[in-house]
Amino acid sequence: MAETLAPTVLTLKDIAREAGVSLATVDRVLHNRPGVRPDTVRRVKDAIARNSFQPHVAAAELARGRARRFAFVMPSGSNPFMQQIEAYLGEMAGWLSARRLNVEMIATDVFEPAALAASLEALSGDYDGVAVVALDHPSVRAAINDLVDAGAKVVTLVSDVPSSRRHHYVGIDNIAAGRTAGALVGRLVGQRSGKVAIIAGSQGLRDHAERIFGFNQVMATEFPDLNVLPVLEGRDEDDRSEELLARLLGKHGDIVGLYNVGAGTQGVAKALNDKAQNAKASGAAGRDKQVVFVGHDVTALTRRLLLQGVMDAAISQNPGHEARAAVRVLLALARGEPILSEQEKIRIDIVMRDNLP
Repeated sequence: MAETLAPTVLTLKDIAREAGVSLATVDRVLHNRPGVRPDTVRRVKDAIARNSFQPHVAAAELARGRARRFAFVMPSGSNPFMQQIEAYLGEMAGWLSARRLNVEMIATDVFEPAALAASLEALSGDYDGVAVVALDHPSVRAAINDLVDAGAKVVTLVSDVPSSRRHHYVGIDNIAAGRTAGALVGRLVGQRSGKVAIIAGSQGLRDHAERIFGFNQVMATEFPDLNVLPVLEGRDEDDRSEELLARLLGKHGDIVGLYNVGAGTQGVAKALNDKAQNAKASGAAGRDKQVVFVGHDVTALTRRLLLQGVMDAAISQNPGHEARAAVRVLLALARGEPILSEQEKIRIDIVMRDNLP
């Protein structure tokens, strides 16, 4: 079901109403004409700033005759990072309205190629631009290419499909993120030997596959004494991730490192904590303190886990920047304007307990 975030466009009349002044007064303030009291100027400018109103942009978009429609195809479920992106898009309502942009959220199962492809196919002909958290699969590539052929501008968000004809990718360098995770796990494990577990959503997601590739590169070249176990796929689901990791921890008592590639973090932490309770009951140290745990993104949950010492580090990307960048890139593509690649480049940060933002 689609959720529309910005169905209307602000006008000068709306700004005048909010500021409690006449339309003529707003016009005087905008053109720096005399005869307006300072307090009134302040009220008008405050109303403009609150709504991110840009009269020249609004006028240009109004002349087009219709609003542009963008669709954001996002994962269904409770992935906290994806929810942050959606929340930031909601906060952009004023900016979107000033540019006559309607942004609609489309929730789908991005782990199922047929479901994701069907969601993309259903958008053909109805949207000027589409941003999609994409699975790298032939049917998804074909659906993206069909959207492009139908005239839509397509941006992949967070997870790329580079072999498709999408116009742009908005996200971090995931190989670099994986290498960073590998370096953190290896160095924090220190002189200990043992096994390292990897929990991913799906290796069909390009961002997860690239992170795993980068992680394994570093582990193989810099920490050969650590044995990396086969990847487990939890589909970013808490229950599934908990079950898989609990089973793995029960099978391998010498796991010293853990890399959680995507979401499902609550389940991963619960598996560590459950094993810790069992271990404490027998007089041994808890696994949550024995296993170096590195994951992704700063959310309410990962912040708490970092503070508790359950999680050792999070590789953070800015969801607000990704939300804004995706909309700006789609708008630039729709207008035929150049994309400022440096401005839209998404950086990564290493966040630990002592430098939590």
